[in-house]
This record gives sequence, C-alpha cells and structure tokens, in this order.
Amino acid sequence: MHIARAKQPIAAAAVTLVCWIGGVACFLPPLLQHTRQSVLLMIAAGLGIAISLILHLIFIGMAAKRLGRSPALWVIVALCGFPIASIIGLILFEWFSDEENQAPA
Repeated sequence: MHIARAKQPIAAAAVTLVCWIGGVACFLPPLLQHTRQSVLLMIAAGLGIAISLILHLIFIGMAAKRLGRSPALWVIVALCGFPIASIIGLILFEWFSDEENQAPA
C-alpha cells in the first residue's frame, strides 16, 4: 500500500475536521450568546463550516485516490456519515499505518 503518499492528505483532512468542529462550536450553547451578538462572527463561522467541510471531502478523495481506492465512494461514505464516519476513518487509518510501520520487513 502507498500509505506514505496518503499521510499528507489524511493529516489535512484531520485539520479541516478540527476547523469544522470549531465552527460548529460557535453555535453551541456556551458560545451561542457571543456568536449571536456579532453578525460578522456568524458569517465567519458559517463560511468556516462550509469551507472546511468541502476541503475535508476533497482531502478524503485525494487520500483514497493515493491509496488506490475509489475516491467517489469514500467521499460519499464520509459525507453520509459525517462527522462520525470521518473520525472513525481517520483513527483506523492511523492505527493501520502504525501497524504497517512496525511490521518487520
């Protein structure tokens, strides 16, 4: 497998997932009052959510292509099960890539 080639898009997908979580957190109760007081903050958080979701799906597709899998299928799975499927997929990817790096050659 070409895991080394897919590490960069997977890392970027993880970063965009964290950015998406940060944008969504702006609309959750602890931060909601602060977010609702500023129209600019609401717009910025909404754009951050949209852009990070799109970039996350692009990076998932890039990683799938570099691993020799169907990018369309992986993007659809990530989108339908978002964000849980993406989190589980990133954890499993790291788990299996660590096992491959530790396997004797």
